[in-house]
Amino acid sequence: MLDIRVENLRKQFGSVVAVDDLTLTFPAGTTTCLLGPSGCGKTTLMRMIAGLELPTQGEIFFGTQRVTHLSTYARKIGMVFQYPVVYRGSNVRANIELPLRAEKLSPAERTRRTEEVLDLLEMRHAADADIEDLDNGTRQKVAVARAVARQPQIILFDEPITNVDISAKLQLKRALKELVTRLNQTILYVTHDQTEAMTLADQIALMKEGRIVQYAAPRELYDRPNDVFGGWFLGNPGMNFIEGFAQANLTEIIRSPLFAQPVCLSTPSSSPLTLGIRPEHVRIFPTAQPDTVPARIASRAIVVGGQYLVTLRVGPFSLKAKVAPEIGHTLAEEVWAQLPLDRITLFGTDGHKPNIALQTTC
Repeated sequence: MLDIRVENLRKQFGSVVAVDDLTLTFPAGTTTCLLGPSGCGKTTLMRMIAGLELPTQGEIFFGTQRVTHLSTYARKIGMVFQYPVVYRGSNVRANIELPLRAEKLSPAERTRRTEEVLDLLEMRHAADADIEDLDNGTRQKVAVARAVARQPQIILFDEPITNVDISAKLQLKRALKELVTRLNQTILYVTHDQTEAMTLADQIALMKEGRIVQYAAPRELYDRPNDVFGGWFLGNPGMNFIEGFAQANLTEIIRSPLFAQPVCLSTPSSSPLTLGIRPEHVRIFPTAQPDTVPARIASRAIVVGGQYLVTLRVGPFSLKAKVAPEIGHTLAEEVWAQLPLDRITLFGTDGHKPNIALQTTC
């Protein structure tokens, strides 16, 4: 297994900076998702790592080997693209075996590897099917199987689920989850889909405007974003943000309609602060409970999983909350709400998270 290291990596197309001076190591044997919206630089970063784009500046290493100027072939990686790359006029088994023949492996070893990936991706029933007779989703599974069978130390996936239909997408996602769980290869996976990233990754590199905003485990990235962008981009919907919650140089107790008791900052702030909390962390009760405040339901809608997405008015503030089906349909217009302090993240005017928290004692 090899780690992937980039140092001061930059890619510029004319006046457009696609990747902006990145320095980061993707650990050996882990699956990292490069996650972000279109145009954030994630595909450009992968293409440089693959050798399909030459960096404007900076270096790329696989383990201790500098590969910045090596050809894609010389890097000995596996790669799966958005669209299935398959060999027409042959069956599934032959598609998987062809690169193994080029590597001059013995017939026994070719057979062993082919059978192994057919089992891993649950494709044995289609082993003798003609590629022309398969749908796009199954063809993409063949492309994945071929990359895995070569057993490269590094495999790159460039949004492999994007261009298949919904049913095939779900099957591929399950297959890829099984794949990344069992493989020991170093995997980089590009996606704009947060569900894919949260499902597949050991670590997520969240990208914005050519930079990595945060590099963390999926749960940490979701629960503790260190930037407003992470709070907004992850989640459906993203975080609630209450701007100007605390003013600059505030050392006094904060009294707010959001809290039943006064709260204060663990450290005085030199700039105004924004309060962030995810909708599923806002708690709603039909009757008054300890540490709750009165609220009014402005609207409600049923969302994924039968949950209710509720818009609350708490004093002058508007908040979204997610509640379970058995609670959502019974709520009256007047309710009680709670914002647990341990679920709140504060952000400064620069959008970053300072080392400040809310507490009940000053």
